[in-house]
Amino acid sequence: MLRLFEHANYDFLGVRRYAYALTGGLALIGLAAMAVRGVNYSIEFTGGTLVQVHTTDPAIQIGDLRSALTDYGISGAELSTFGTSSDFAIRVPLESGTVAPTEASAQLAARRVDSALTARLGPNRYTPLGGQAISPKVGKELRTKALIAILLSFGVTLVYLALRFEWRFALATIAATAHDIALTIAFIAVMHLEISLVIIAAVLTIVGYSMNDTIVVFDRVRENLHKYKRQQFLALLNRSVNETLPRTVLTGGTTIVAILALLLFGGIVIRPFSMVMLFGIVLGTFSSIFIASPVLLAIERRWPGEDVRGTKTLESSRTQPAPASAD
Repeated sequence: MLRLFEHANYDFLGVRRYAYALTGGLALIGLAAMAVRGVNYSIEFTGGTLVQVHTTDPAIQIGDLRSALTDYGISGAELSTFGTSSDFAIRVPLESGTVAPTEASAQLAARRVDSALTARLGPNRYTPLGGQAISPKVGKELRTKALIAILLSFGVTLVYLALRFEWRFALATIAATAHDIALTIAFIAVMHLEISLVIIAAVLTIVGYSMNDTIVVFDRVRENLHKYKRQQFLALLNRSVNETLPRTVLTGGTTIVAILALLLFGGIVIRPFSMVMLFGIVLGTFSSIFIASPVLLAIERRWPGEDVRGTKTLESSRTQPAPASAD
């Protein structure tokens, strides 16, 4: 049976400074994009008008509605189905210069949508169900809850890793995951994608993937601390990353294949989610190899503590001979 990277023996930690430089460069590009373009929030966060319509012709698809709105000059609208495949929700953003939606602006937006659909589809192929204003206050609550969700995921993981391993492993995992979130946000800014609830869901999924991938590597580190008691800590980290490399690459590779299918064939609605997920999975795989273990090494050198071998980790790495980093 073919086993990828069966005898891998790469010096991953030897190139950690290049990984840090790459990370720093991408972060600077993202900061520059946010400074120039700002953050592109969706209607769910900024407010606008929700218009619901029911189509009487089953041949009408969501793409037909989107084309009708675009041709009429209504840009940035978000479309989705609800209830049945004949019921559509159309979210129209606020007009430029409008601070908050009102019932009057909601009715005006509903009439514009009605005119757009009538001009393209005809008056007898759909039924308007009215429109309602969406307050920006709702968006503020959503932003707050999204931030709380991310912080809670950090906190729970920190407690879990501190109990299962020790606080140094937990801190390194949080640092690697924070790195992934920061660069994912930078990617969103560079691509000027709308930050919607779907994008927030993608970011939270990336958080879970990145943490899981890092925990797999750190679990092997813990096992090797028992198995190779006289090995340098740096060489032991390299060994652990190499031993888990087949799992890391295969897991990331199969996930990327699925995301690519969504990106290529999922349509325009799911495309932003697919783009963020694709970038995040590649980034999570990168960070589990080039960021998590180097950060753990830096933490151990800064705050050396007794490991499972009963010796100071930093002391051990200085005084013991260093065998090869992999079998």
